[in-house]
Amino acid sequence: MQNYYVSTPIYYVNDEPHIGHAYTTIAADVLARYHRMAGCNVLFLTGVDEHGQKVEQAAGLKGIAPIELAEEVVERYRSLWPQLEISNDDFVRTTEARHKRAVTEIWKRIEAAGAIYKGFYEDLYCVPCETYWTATQIKDSGHADDKRCPDCGRPVEQVKEESYFFRLGDYQEQLLEHIRANPDFIGPESRRNEVLRFVEGGLRDLSVSRTTFSWGIPVPGDDAHVIYVWIDALTNYLTGAGFPDKETPHWPCDVHLIGKDILRFHAVYWPCMLLAAGIPLPKRVYAHGWWTVEGEKMSKSKGNALRPDQLIEEFGTDSIRYFLLREVPFGQDGDFSHAALKQRYNTELANDLGNLLNRSLSMLHKYQGGVLAACSSEQESDRGLVAAVESMQRDVDAAMQRQAFHEALEKINGVVRLGNRYVEDNAPWALSKQGETERLATVLYHLVESLRLVVLQLVPFMPGKCAMMLSQIMNEALNVEALRLVDHGGWGLLAEGHACARPSPVFPRME
Repeated sequence: MQNYYVSTPIYYVNDEPHIGHAYTTIAADVLARYHRMAGCNVLFLTGVDEHGQKVEQAAGLKGIAPIELAEEVVERYRSLWPQLEISNDDFVRTTEARHKRAVTEIWKRIEAAGAIYKGFYEDLYCVPCETYWTATQIKDSGHADDKRCPDCGRPVEQVKEESYFFRLGDYQEQLLEHIRANPDFIGPESRRNEVLRFVEGGLRDLSVSRTTFSWGIPVPGDDAHVIYVWIDALTNYLTGAGFPDKETPHWPCDVHLIGKDILRFHAVYWPCMLLAAGIPLPKRVYAHGWWTVEGEKMSKSKGNALRPDQLIEEFGTDSIRYFLLREVPFGQDGDFSHAALKQRYNTELANDLGNLLNRSLSMLHKYQGGVLAACSSEQESDRGLVAAVESMQRDVDAAMQRQAFHEALEKINGVVRLGNRYVEDNAPWALSKQGETERLATVLYHLVESLRLVVLQLVPFMPGKCAMMLSQIMNEALNVEALRLVDHGGWGLLAEGHACARPSPVFPRME
């Protein structure tokens, strides 16, 4: 059995779960569900990043210990994911003993390779981004006068302290060679080009420890230093795969899904650390875009940050999952509009898919008592529908391998639209009136069977709604988690004499 490993970033515990967290996690869940259906042994990892200076500071402002703050926020993520139908196999917390073992081990391996040395660090540091900057980088960003972070625009701190350093520059050419030899290593292409330009500009050694706070994992053999949070956080991907306690059949990871704001850490620092530690690099790092809300950037001050639990209450889980992955190409920025969601839902789900299901099963019950009859010889329109379904299956698989969720959904929607045209072109009501029972049986069979295969492809995107649709088609409650494409994905598996349930609305229109 082929292994498949997909990960989200681990999310900071000094922030509330928002639509960006949900977006990445839903995308990872769709990939995990699809590859389980494809028969893979899937590891889907998510989790939380509990260490670092900003967590310590946030806890201090509340007058509580950092672990208390972490416990509060961890529960918010743990309770949200089931509401969004997230099927993660593991949840890593950076305060866990297994993770501390993994971080300690990777530090020791990097150090044994001669890639870590002690020195003194004096430069500028952005606490919110947990990123070091040189005066030149600050100047080039246009923030020289008030010394603000080039990424987030917030004030940076002047830091001078003893530090351990990672010889990042020693791995510049190896990383460039790997990126050039593996075009799919970083996606989308625009992000790959961005990383190439950054690395070609030269990599300087990276400070990888701090002494000004204590909330973190100590440097092995030197408790005065805390390991830089990005070594700590990034190692979670190995922790989830079992490192260093057991063999790691799921490593290297098939795809790290991340937001574009943390691309450099995942596509530059992380692979260089792995090169130093003698560990294979992940197969792919894919950076998606950001969401605005009704055309405006999300912010607490504007009060427009979208809370996933409130969206679920208003629109339902599957509608949110569908819209986020359908509305914009994965990798580009998108705008969340309530009107756009309702229009997308009403057009594609209620009018197209829901209508096709309802009319097909209604006609089956009206003309054949809900029972599929034997097909006579196929006509050109029948063969065209079968070919479209089989082409869609291949296209969806190709799109999923590229994380092109919007393309996969468009291919599926194309078959739904074709199905509705097939109804109009073949007019089952006219066939019934004319007494053409054999032709009617063939048309109804092709409608129901194409619907079954369409819904099967939609299961990873809308598991709840698809379970409802399949229960009507199959006339029994189905566990969609157990469906496998090799067993259920072929045309013609619905047998003569199969009885479908009466239709009931799955996608009532949104007003």
